[in-house]
Amino acid sequence: MILLEIENKIVETTLKNRLSSQKPDPVDQTVADYDGVVFHISNPGRDKNKIMVSMSIRSFAQLQKHGADEYLAKIYGKYLISPEEGYDVSLLVDVTEIQSDKDTLVKNFSLLKRNCVACVFEKYFDLQKQYEEQGVQNKEFAIINYREDETLYIQAQKDRVVVIFSTIFKEENDVIIGKVFMQEFKEGRRGRQDAPQVLFSHRDPPLELRGTNARVGDNVAYISFVLFPRHIGPKYRQNTINVIHTFRNYLHYHIKCSKAYLHSRMRARTEDFLKVLNRAKPEKASEKKTISGKTFVRK
Repeated sequence: MILLEIENKIVETTLKNRLSSQKPDPVDQTVADYDGVVFHISNPGRDKNKIMVSMSIRSFAQLQKHGADEYLAKIYGKYLISPEEGYDVSLLVDVTEIQSDKDTLVKNFSLLKRNCVACVFEKYFDLQKQYEEQGVQNKEFAIINYREDETLYIQAQKDRVVVIFSTIFKEENDVIIGKVFMQEFKEGRRGRQDAPQVLFSHRDPPLELRGTNARVGDNVAYISFVLFPRHIGPKYRQNTINVIHTFRNYLHYHIKCSKAYLHSRMRARTEDFLKVLNRAKPEKASEKKTISGKTFVRK
């Protein structure tokens, strides 16, 4: 299995090429990302020395309730500007004003989507620490509709943070393969007791979401992660966010890869069977002639 990259490679490559060029070319590029996210890289006012990166994300209004604006302002500072029309967030950089550390700047711009989503994780990781110190807790969930029919739930408790992904499987086979993947996560935890607990629920939501309007159906699944303080402490917090916020795409990506591999093996096996059948065809009886011109059939 592979982990998906958390940055947008096209944004990163485009910015790197423009910032390293002595005479930057004009740019007007629209880039799609996971979960319906769209980036727009352009030169505002046709000024080739200024590059604007804008992003639209369907759950931005919900993320704003959890401090997305403040979190992005802390990371991007002067580069954060009023959003371009039709987009939720915009960053602007003047190529002539960059003196050093261009690689860090490019990396941060390519992580715009990740940083938007990270704010809600940061908030609830801090809440867990607060609940632990105060000995009280509020059982409310953060609800982020990151896709049209799929939702992310986050809840902080005194001793843990529960992260729940709801996802839709469009085909019955996807449910079966998905269950196999979840079983592998459980098996993997046996060898690593410090790993987060992973729970899989098909059709019905987990106990934490019972009594809510969480979706129910044969093609609906819920994946729950139980994160303990050792996973969300200062040392591992950023890596935890990097890995977990892409989990839904990670799961569906590997389901598609598994199906592609199975189909390729089936086609290869079918070709082998056809070769065997072709070799098994009986030879047609053919007429032979003698020197005198008589014909006969060899049996």
